[in-house]
Amino acid sequence: MSQNPSEDVKDDVLLACRYGDLEDVEAFVKQYGTSALADVRDENGSTILHMIAANGHQDLLNYLLPLLPPTLLSVQNESGSTPLHWAALNSQLEIAQKLVQQIDGPGRDLIDIKNKAGRSPLGEAELAGWEEGAKWFVEVMNLDADGAKEQPADEDAVLDTEDGSNRDIEVEIEDAEGQVAKMKLSGKQISSASQASNT
Repeated sequence: MSQNPSEDVKDDVLLACRYGDLEDVEAFVKQYGTSALADVRDENGSTILHMIAANGHQDLLNYLLPLLPPTLLSVQNESGSTPLHWAALNSQLEIAQKLVQQIDGPGRDLIDIKNKAGRSPLGEAELAGWEEGAKWFVEVMNLDADGAKEQPADEDAVLDTEDGSNRDIEVEIEDAEGQVAKMKLSGKQISSASQASNT
């Protein structure tokens, strides 16, 4: 296994990640190892995960996530964007889900990272008009991300209707630019998310 790939070889593997060439990436890993792959950056500081996330290459992501250090998920390029920002910009829901749900990774804290424009991946999804992704981010995001302590449950608050079914709620989230996004969550989704967070 060679220790140091040349700049041309690094550029080639970045292109392979951008275009989804699994065979070339596997050959790079075989020759140089995963630590060399994790260190590859383009001229703007973007990683191989930025390239994969932006272009929706699930096969490459499935191959690489178990091999790469989880810290690579939160690497910000020169504009402060993470691979999750790029997935959001390009409406890549399955990629975004895999990045957030990666074992030993930063998890839903990735959704709170802001780039130099002051936007989180949720903000990028909203800006791109990607409602499906914005809705998913809201459903899984850390709602007490600013360090707010969880408040004790209000004993008078009722999440269920009188007939025992869950009611819908509307959530408003304001992004860094002051734009307000409204999202309606069904009581069933809230109940499921609450049960999942308790496991």
